[in-house]
Amino acid sequence: MCGRFALSIPVSDLPLPLQQHLSPEHRERYAPRDRIAPGEPLLVLRRDERDTSAALMLWGLIPSWSKDPGGGPRPFNARVETLDDKAMFRGAWRHRRCLIPASCFFEKGWRIRRVDHQPFWLAGLWERWLGADGSEIDSVTILTTTPNALIRPLHPRMPVVIPAGLEDGWMAAVDGAGLRALQPLLGCWDPTGWIRDRPADRDQLSLFESP
Repeated sequence: MCGRFALSIPVSDLPLPLQQHLSPEHRERYAPRDRIAPGEPLLVLRRDERDTSAALMLWGLIPSWSKDPGGGPRPFNARVETLDDKAMFRGAWRHRRCLIPASCFFEKGWRIRRVDHQPFWLAGLWERWLGADGSEIDSVTILTTTPNALIRPLHPRMPVVIPAGLEDGWMAAVDGAGLRALQPLLGCWDPTGWIRDRPADRDQLSLFESP
């Protein structure tokens, strides 16, 4: 599960593929965030029918076929084992994969981060909801998989992490053999170079608990 994470770094330290697609407005509005929760806007790197771009999306997937964006389930996580089976995720899994930058994520009061303090990519799926009045809502969910040795004592799920350098391959619109080629990225990732620790402000630990 991934229900809380942070992007607490300056804009100059964001992953280069994201920096290359930030608009002046994104750069002006960007601010480091120590706690990000479902229902809040996320900074996302995505590819649509036009090109690759940075975007702000609500965390909690709204299916494109939903009649009411305020009603019904809005999953903030999607299990990789059921992406092909659930109508809510099937189309996005094939054509709308995205990347969410993070500096750490939280589980049971623990902070999980890279030892070198570098940001990393969380794997996501995104959708665009279109209203009859012409309104648009872009939303996103984070993929989860079975835990590695670092996360297993805390929770039976963990977020999928996409290695740097594989951004284009992850976001490419593929089907069939192309999707099967992505399967190794959905499994339990190597915890070497990662650490879990406690946030410095122990009085604030409850703010980082996953729901």
